[in-house]
Amino acid sequence: MQHDRITSLQVAERAGVSQSAVSRVFTPGASASAKTVAKVKKAAVELGYRPNMMARAMITGKSRIIGLVVAYLDNQFYPLALEHLSNALQEQGYHVLVFTASNTKREIDEVIQELLDYQVDGIITASVGMSSDLTDRCKAAGIPVVMFNRSQDGADVGSVTSDNVAAGRKVADFLVEAGHKNIAHISGWAGSSTGRDRQQGLIEGLQCHNQEPTAIIDGKYDRAIAAQAARDLMNSPSPPDAIFVGNDHMAFAVLDTCRFELNLDVPRDVAIIGFDDVPLAAWPAYNLTTVRQPLVRMINATVEMIIGQIGEGEIAPSRIVFDGPLIQRGTTRPPKGTI
Repeated sequence: MQHDRITSLQVAERAGVSQSAVSRVFTPGASASAKTVAKVKKAAVELGYRPNMMARAMITGKSRIIGLVVAYLDNQFYPLALEHLSNALQEQGYHVLVFTASNTKREIDEVIQELLDYQVDGIITASVGMSSDLTDRCKAAGIPVVMFNRSQDGADVGSVTSDNVAAGRKVADFLVEAGHKNIAHISGWAGSSTGRDRQQGLIEGLQCHNQEPTAIIDGKYDRAIAAQAARDLMNSPSPPDAIFVGNDHMAFAVLDTCRFELNLDVPRDVAIIGFDDVPLAAWPAYNLTTVRQPLVRMINATVEMIIGQIGEGEIAPSRIVFDGPLIQRGTTRPPKGTI
């Protein structure tokens, strides 16, 4: 059965207001009295009216859509981050279009081009890199881009991250103060700024104590690779007495492997530290010591940055870095001299 589309003029006639009043009611940020809003929305419900967002975008030049691009959702940090980002953007009157893309140039190019075809007002990437030609294309189209939990040297885009280098130093200090002398690192993907920066911080921190990592293995942010890395490390002639893992997602795999496959006592045989502090880390089954990413502050800064750039009509890249605390739980022993 075919139904004729209800128009804003019909809503205006039913509500007894002007057509422009109907437009204001359904335009985020536009001014309309509470009485007018109530009358228009009542008429819209009675008639089954839905505003035509694409038509409005053609008129105003703004789609009120922001594209979110994420590499993968296996890591428990990103579904949580996307939920918070979506809610925060919707509170500002924006719709959210989510795409997944692996960290390959071809796939990222395709996703970004599709977002540009949708005429999004801005793009937020999470755990996804941007090539210089992609940033140039977005800039030429007047589309601001903000990188969440990732930065990129030479990229003409804004970014919001934790202070990953400082966090790596904190982990080094904590483990050395707890008496560890054989510290290994299962890093995040070496192709990501987060993976490189956390590794750099650990190395620099250990150097301050005249130590160096006993081993560094690229875990590629993959559970299976991290589990195999744990087997290789703990079965080596000189197994580590502590492992710093590049994120909680991998740390859970390392912890499960050490406890249930290798029958090791954590933290007596080996201490394990993760990164992110996803909710699962606090569950009694894991009780994981980890570095907490200040998610709420990162989300707020990302939303403020992308909306500010959209409103100003400029693409002025800036980098915001937040410090995150180390949360001590049961997979590590406390530093010497503490209870």
